[in-house]
Amino acid sequence: MRKSFHESIKEIKKDLLKMGSMVEMAIHKSIESLKEGDLEMAANVIKKDDKIDDFETALEEKCTKLIALQQPVASDLRVIIVISKLVTDLERIGDYASNIANQVLDIADEPLVKPLIDIPRMTEIVTRRLRESLDAFINMDIEQAKRVAREDEEIDVLDKQIMRELITFMLEDPSTIKQATSLMFISRFLERIGDHSTNVCERVIYMVSGVRENY
Repeated sequence: MRKSFHESIKEIKKDLLKMGSMVEMAIHKSIESLKEGDLEMAANVIKKDDKIDDFETALEEKCTKLIALQQPVASDLRVIIVISKLVTDLERIGDYASNIANQVLDIADEPLVKPLIDIPRMTEIVTRRLRESLDAFINMDIEQAKRVAREDEEIDVLDKQIMRELITFMLEDPSTIKQATSLMFISRFLERIGDHSTNVCERVIYMVSGVRENY
């Protein structure tokens, strides 16, 4: 029974990593579509969000069946519960990538008010943190989870910096308001993605130690 349970968990973890790769790609493609003004790419990100949603549904069903069929002990049940919550975090990240793509479609006919520097930098940080938080989950590495969680402040600082700069653009030139507002939304969506990576880290800590820590 235990062997069967752990084989099932192993397969679910593989699926979770596949879902993680899908949402990471969605983030990259949404920002690439912004940089390139590529409407087709942005539309494709939005279209593929349905596949991420399907992954969420399938994984939740697997977790539910595992609980019903295997009747796991407390520590194993904690693993399943954490996995189901991670799946929700990944689905929300996918939604934010889709939201970014929608903003790209809204400003597609406008040249960028400034070269993109901080938003791509922010994207690099949030996708790295996402990968590292999932690595911490797979390896059940509490120390890595804590380290990645503490790095969330870097994203918050960038988000505030972007907001200040874009507000200045709007005050100096009202014609930039539409695009600047969309860019502010994009920055905030990336910040929210960072928050979900922090959630993953907190869940890893709870899964391994049984202790809840907030960052």
